[in-house]
Amino acid sequence: MGYYDHSDRIRRGVVIFITALVSAVIGGMVVLTVSPVLVRAGVLPEQFFLGKGPSLAEEKGAEKTVSVNVDNDITRAVEKVRPAVVGVINYTQNRDPFSQEPEQQGTGSGIIFRKEDGKALVVTNYHVIKGASKVGVVIPKKNNEGKPVEAEVLGGDEATDLAVLQMPDDKVDTVAEFGNSDKLKAGEPAIAIGNPLGLEFSQSVTTGVISSPQRNFRISDTMSMDVIQTDAAINPGNSGGALVNAAGQVIGINSLKIAQQGIEGLGFAIPANDAKPIINDLIRYGEVRRPYLGIGLEDLEAVPRQAWESELNLPDNVTKGSVVLEVVPGSGADKGGLEARDVIVALDDQKIRSSSELRSYLWKEKEIGESIKITLYRDGKKLTKTVELTEAD
Repeated sequence: MGYYDHSDRIRRGVVIFITALVSAVIGGMVVLTVSPVLVRAGVLPEQFFLGKGPSLAEEKGAEKTVSVNVDNDITRAVEKVRPAVVGVINYTQNRDPFSQEPEQQGTGSGIIFRKEDGKALVVTNYHVIKGASKVGVVIPKKNNEGKPVEAEVLGGDEATDLAVLQMPDDKVDTVAEFGNSDKLKAGEPAIAIGNPLGLEFSQSVTTGVISSPQRNFRISDTMSMDVIQTDAAINPGNSGGALVNAAGQVIGINSLKIAQQGIEGLGFAIPANDAKPIINDLIRYGEVRRPYLGIGLEDLEAVPRQAWESELNLPDNVTKGSVVLEVVPGSGADKGGLEARDVIVALDDQKIRSSSELRSYLWKEKEIGESIKITLYRDGKKLTKTVELTEAD
């Protein structure tokens, strides 16, 4: 039986070690002898021979402080409008019988849009100042919050959620400019400026795009409004603040947000072109003067289906419209020949699908004293009536 000789393995190991040691010594001597010659010839840099080569810690580049000057459409727009966005404080009567000071009920945002004759005008949302016994406006200053200035409520309109305030203009430096909201396109930049969660975050800026230039948003069972939809963040406290385009113009007044679990990027603003006539009325009259038909309405869709045939005698192709529930005696509708159970389907040949659309068309497109053409169905027959619009009492 063969075996493995351990002594033979040891001898071979000793020979290998001695050979390696001799080779290392000879190699080192060669390097020491040849290196100076190579350095003088320029083949090797001097620091390598002198032992001054870079360490691992030294291989990273030198630290630099970089200053970037960012100047683009967004920053220029914000710089133009931001100083005109203010805080609005709603004060109510103090419930403490031993205190005469009003207490702060809530805060929102507003936009300074006019300055003349020693006064400055601010537009905000009606719900921001609703129920207030006193209203304060805060113009934020650099590095700190300005002191509230008492403002007068010139007028408010709950239906459109708009209100106008008046205050002294001695602390006002910037006035916002309204843009044309009818020219908006989906996808163009949108900038929201306001005071989310209170004055601590005053004049906060969020950006996004116009998600839709026009949405019809139902705000109650009998009322809807046209709004701009954006994905720029709008939070409580932003109400009444500015929605701005890339040119630094106010295209909308932030008003609504859908706040439900799992929903993001659904903010809404009142279009500037819709707001301007409302604002003008509030300045001139303290209220909005609207044309008045003199009828009570109900959406056709809210009427039971069986009544469409048995009570209204509607043809099968009529599925949208507004049902007249009552006619006010002596009103324009009464004088124009409208009756209860008439189903209105068009105004001035514009289709009407609901009572809120009827009000929206009436308020936006018509004036007091004008006539309006009404297309309706009565007992199954299609009729046309002309009604002169009056002012509501």
